[in-house]
Amino acid sequence: MAEKRDYYEVLGLSKSATDQDIKKAYRSLAKKFHPDVNKEKGADVKFKEVQEAYDTLLDPQKRAAYDQFGHAGMEGAGGFGGQGFGGSGDFGDLNDIFGSFFGGGFGGQQTRRNPTGPRQGEDRLMRMNIDFMEAVTGKESSFTIEVDEQCSECMGTGAHSKDDVKVCPTCQGKGQVTQQQRTPFGVFQSTAACPDCKGTGKKIVNRCKKCNGSGHEHKKVTVDLKVPAGIASGQRLRVPHKGEKGANGGPNGDLFIEIIVAKHKNFIREGSNIFIQIPLSALDATLGTVVDVPTVYGDVELTIPPATQHGTQFRLRGKGMKELGSSHIGDQYVEVKVEVDERLSKEEKELYEKLRQLKGKESIYERFKKSFK
Repeated sequence: MAEKRDYYEVLGLSKSATDQDIKKAYRSLAKKFHPDVNKEKGADVKFKEVQEAYDTLLDPQKRAAYDQFGHAGMEGAGGFGGQGFGGSGDFGDLNDIFGSFFGGGFGGQQTRRNPTGPRQGEDRLMRMNIDFMEAVTGKESSFTIEVDEQCSECMGTGAHSKDDVKVCPTCQGKGQVTQQQRTPFGVFQSTAACPDCKGTGKKIVNRCKKCNGSGHEHKKVTVDLKVPAGIASGQRLRVPHKGEKGANGGPNGDLFIEIIVAKHKNFIREGSNIFIQIPLSALDATLGTVVDVPTVYGDVELTIPPATQHGTQFRLRGKGMKELGSSHIGDQYVEVKVEVDERLSKEEKELYEKLRQLKGKESIYERFKKSFK
């Protein structure tokens, strides 16, 4: 599987680059690879790569997540990869660049999409189940998928050689044909994809023998996925170019892996914090004690002070979940659940009776009743 290029490498920058360095590099590369200016094969892919790197590195939160977790720590549009023209980039910069090409930016007249140009394929979505502790520590996983990838022989053209690609005589390379239909209400005109070239604007004289002219090869590929520590249910990891095949030589869409984290029988997660209840006898709650509390990182000794009440919470700092895109680790909260012994020995009952006599007639409940008078 081809690995995704480092965003800093894409923009030709070091990790210490400032926002101004990022903007300057983006302006230069966006002008160079914009598909309406650069007609070379693959320019649109490079332009998208540049845009994606810019969107990520100029956003402080995304950049911090990327610096720590790399591509695995990005959540598609919510932190896992680029967003194209709909991303969070600086629209002022884009307007300046487009203005130098076309006399206007996003607020002006937009260029028409070339129907015969390369188009990226649709994205795919898969789900992966992991257990609670794997979300705590992170994991590396490999799985096999079937995907249509660009033919290695013809590089997606579908032709035996470049000389075998001709302009479609039916649509003259436009990829569309205009049809007119006369009706009692007048002449109606409609535009549809060319039936001969299927909208590509090209005619293949001799097809590629390896892919039989399709431009793609159906393969089984192994995907290596790194699940970062601290990931939560519903978050997605992006695997570039493992989605549906593109059209007219365009790249594949992306594969998104949605993570489903199983619940734990004792730990409850809320954000980066973890909660747990521990049972405590009335005697230990009254006199105080020391207990070994389970955490996701192992047992931790906790001192329970005397006269601890039911529902009291204790905080264990740094014993929660790691936050994606941050070095911060949440806390664990331990809630005391005071339980009364259901079965007492004869000796224990006698001791409790002596204790009640020592307390006198005015019990805790009697004091409570007096507060109403």
